[in-house]
Amino acid sequence: MSELHETLSRYVDDGVVPGAVALVAHGDDVEVVAVGSVDTEGTAPMRRDTIFRIASITKPITAAAVLMLVEDGVLGLADPVAEWLPELSRPVAVRTPSSPVDDIVPAARPITVEDLLGSRCGWGFPSDFSLPAVRALFAVQKDGRAMQDWPDPDTWLARLARVPLLHQPGEAWLYGTSSDLQGILVARASGRTLPEFLSERVFEPLGMRDTAFTVPVDRRSRFTSYYTNGEAGLALADTPGGDWSRLPAFPSGGGGLVSTADDWLAFGRMLLNGGSGGGHRLLSPASVSRMTSNHLDASLREPAALFLEGQGWGYGGQVDVAPLEPWNVPGRYGWVGGTGTAAFVVPPTGTVTVLLTQVGMDSPAPTPMMRDFWRVTA
Repeated sequence: MSELHETLSRYVDDGVVPGAVALVAHGDDVEVVAVGSVDTEGTAPMRRDTIFRIASITKPITAAAVLMLVEDGVLGLADPVAEWLPELSRPVAVRTPSSPVDDIVPAARPITVEDLLGSRCGWGFPSDFSLPAVRALFAVQKDGRAMQDWPDPDTWLARLARVPLLHQPGEAWLYGTSSDLQGILVARASGRTLPEFLSERVFEPLGMRDTAFTVPVDRRSRFTSYYTNGEAGLALADTPGGDWSRLPAFPSGGGGLVSTADDWLAFGRMLLNGGSGGGHRLLSPASVSRMTSNHLDASLREPAALFLEGQGWGYGGQVDVAPLEPWNVPGRYGWVGGTGTAAFVVPPTGTVTVLLTQVGMDSPAPTPMMRDFWRVTA
């Protein structure tokens, strides 16, 4: 039994998670460990091809889609997004981050495509959730926690436009909102829905057969139940026939996908291969480099410590800049998902690591299980 298997099994035995699937790939050498069950009842064992709600490890995939449209010449990094998102043509910002939502000033400049890619559009979550503009954003961004409760993108965008920016465009890294805006941008700029674009341009070329915004009936036997941590232990939050049984009105570019360990491995390998995978070129090496490089200086990283823990951000994912922990290899790129998922590529070593569980996180900080997974695979 490997150290990875022993580590994951300990969390299952302790009741922290019903099960997990972990994958570590060094080139063609791939270790996959599946432990526990798809639900607390133990109705089926975890398998390599078990399907999970991957939450925010959707974000790198959406960022890659935006860069594809940049390479197509449809979008430019410096282009104002108002050309495709006219609802955002006249944004306003609170005078200071602590100002009330009615103390506003016009945005100093338009929000650009690169502002969305770098999570610096002015909307999003800082380390302090008590700020008035952040509370106003929560009313829109969490319009029902389940994606099936979100309105259609047009309605959501109109509501967002009425919320003042917390910071002027480009001035601060803020979590979350930019990725959902990227998904709407991809749809409007391409003339396709986000599910259609991702399927045609990303999932089919890479052979990501189980990655989508919904799980069809014939695959639900491989789909986990989902849990949150309650006072009495794990609380059931969604079933295989629940929220992902039908396409949501809002396909979230920030966290709406389901996937498998091998599917995310295919995406990660594409990044390590400079944009090529499955016999197809999805991105240029230059775009992959820009996507996986840090764009935040220390002054922008420090206020984002709740999410980034001192590391940087590329497009759609964290970029390690300091070896604060054994797994923080400078250049390591990826992210974690609030449903208990984590996926990273490590270009200096040619490694892809994926951890998939079905228990939600209680805070933005990586869970002890994630940290132990990274520790034994570093």
